[in-house]
Parts: sequence; C-alpha cells; structure tokens
Amino acid sequence: MEELKLKLTDMAHGGTAVGHDENKRPIFVPFGIPGELVRVDVTQDKERFARAELKAVVRSSPSRVEPRCQHFGVCGGCHFQHMAYDSQLRAKQDVVRDQLKRIGGLKKVKVQPTLPNPQQWAYRLEMSFSPTADGGIGFWSPQLRQVMTIEHCEIMHRRLLEVWQDMDLALPGLRKLTLRVGADDEVLAAFEIDGVEPPDLEADFPVSVAIVLPDKTAASLIGNPYLTQQVRDREFRVSPGCYFPPSQSGAELLVDVVLAYANLTGDETVLDVYSGVGLLTTFLAAAAREVICVEVNGDAVADTAVNLDHTDNVSLYQGWAEEVLPALDIKPDLAVVNPTSDGLSSTVLNAILKMEPQRIVYVSSELSTLARDSKQMDRAGWQLVEVQPIDL
Repeated sequence: MEELKLKLTDMAHGGTAVGHDENKRPIFVPFGIPGELVRVDVTQDKERFARAELKAVVRSSPSRVEPRCQHFGVCGGCHFQHMAYDSQLRAKQDVVRDQLKRIGGLKKVKVQPTLPNPQQWAYRLEMSFSPTADGGIGFWSPQLRQVMTIEHCEIMHRRLLEVWQDMDLALPGLRKLTLRVGADDEVLAAFEIDGVEPPDLEADFPVSVAIVLPDKTAASLIGNPYLTQQVRDREFRVSPGCYFPPSQSGAELLVDVVLAYANLTGDETVLDVYSGVGLLTTFLAAAAREVICVEVNGDAVADTAVNLDHTDNVSLYQGWAEEVLPALDIKPDLAVVNPTSDGLSSTVLNAILKMEPQRIVYVSSELSTLARDSKQMDRAGWQLVEVQPIDL
C-alpha cells in the first residue's frame, strides 16, 4: 500500500476527514480531524479519489480527545468520538453546507449551528444487531468486514445494555435483532428472520418479543406487542418495525424545530407525509386547524390512531405516498415531509408541489437525498431558506 503524508482540510459526509494529494485528488481518511497532519496508507486508489487508513497523527488537532469507547474505530457505530463535542457539532454543520453545495448546487443557504443533544452518552433507545458466525450477535465492522461481538457500548441506553449482555441467543435464520426500551424501562426484542414462520422461543430474560415481517409489520410472540415512548407531556405507542427518533431528547429537539419552522397560527391545513406513529402529527394538530397525514406502514397507522385518539382534526390515509398524494384534492398551507433515507420520489415531490403549499418543512435523515431533492425544488422555483442540523 502507498503511504502518504497529508494535511486534512475538511470533513466529508459519513464522518471521514479529507485531504488532497499533490494532484489535488481528494483522499478520505476515517478518524482524522481537519487541520491535522497525518500519515496514511492508501486502501482504495481511484482516478478521481482515494480512501486511506490513518496510520499516525504527525500534528494533532486541539480538538482531538481520547475516545470513550474501547471499540471505537472498529465496530463502525460511531464516527466522531475522537473529537471534542463542540468540534463534532461544527463538523456536522460543515458537512451539511458541503452536501448542499456539492450535490444540490446551493451555495447561499443559511445553515444554522448544529443543535447539541443534552444526552451525549447512553442515549440510544433502540439498537440493531446482526448475527455472528458463531451464533452470537454483534455490530457490522467496516474495518474487519464482518460482524464483531463487543463487550460494552457507550451510547446504548443502560437498560438495553443490561438486557443485551444477559442474552443467550442462537436462532437459525436470524437476519437482524432490534432491541428498544420504552419510557417505563420495558424492553422489546424484534427479530427479523428468513421466512415468515414464527420461531420457537423461550425467553429467559424479562423482555417482550416480536417478529418483524418482510412488509415491516410485526407479530407479537411474547409479552406486550408495543412499547410506550414519551415526548414532552405526550405518550406514544410504538410497534416493532416503526420508526421513532433514537433518543428522547433528540425527539424533543426535532419537535421543537419543526414547530418553529411551521409557525402555525391555528388556521392552517397541514399535510404530513411519512407521518409514522404520529409524533410530529400530534404536535402539529395541536397548533393547526387540520392535519392530513399519509403513512404506508399498517402498524404505524394503528399506532397513530391510538396516539391521536383524543384528536378530532386529523385525517389519516394509509398507503404509498406515490399513490395517495396524486388522488388528494387539497391545498395545504404547509407540507411536512419526513421520508426515509431514499428521500422523495419524483412522483411524491411533484404531487406536493402541484398542491402549491405556502411552505415545506423537510425532515431528513440523509443529507445526500436532501440536497438532491432541494436541487429539484430549486429548479421548480422554490428556495431553500434555512437548514437546522440536529444531533439526534
């Protein structure tokens, strides 16, 4: 492998630092920090870019700190533990700017400083595991290119950590195991397996168990079929396979930002697309005249009906947004979209723009598709006014 000495200048999407060789070709270096002088080994050599492994830090950044987790750099779950938290937040803001500029061609968008999460450790309410070759469970390691077992996780909720460390599991056909903890510390284990036949299970640990089917709906096997999460003063039923923000504090930040951007007066009609279990819907409905929400997952729709049981200004449509939206004859004042990492399909985007809402609030979990969709909206005459990164 070729060894290079590089000065790192930027941070790229995915948590890798970027330097340039003598030909100005970008070289992506995991676990580096902008401003550092490093020695690297090139591991992937392409004509337009290269990837490299950090071998030594020749001149360290003042932002470099000792990672808290013994598995950092190998397990693949965290990318920034080698950076002080304030530097992490600045790096994430810079990455948002870069993606909007490089993919979206948007150079003058106001990107606010990243909102910090009050919970920096032991915050994740949900963790997903993959089976190991020897019958255990662990995390996929990009460095080892295999699933690795770990002894501890610094970002996992302590209740999940207790359950996971006590688990003795060998299940043929297991593809993924997801553990989630509720507001009352109850834990639900959701299995994704080959096929749809429920496995024979005996739970020797105090958790509820469900199987997640290929369509992302779930069947309860042991205990409660769902968990309860709390955001602000509201409780939300969440079934296995349904998305919910990974931390309570992150969910509260998300709600606050969406409501601030929505700036509702009580007279508006709001379209909520990819509404999930009704997290945003609940708070939008409390501030708007009516909310029309669209969600494809049947379990999420059932959860929404329960979570909004005492709300009478919400209309809920179950189905693919590509099919539901073109059939809706509405003129919403505001559209809120919260798509998966795939972003908005052209059918969904065109259907929303045809409704001529006054404003769109876009909640994104993937910067590249946010930038792509923003570029399409820019071409259609819309202007991306502001972006607020949130450290969920």
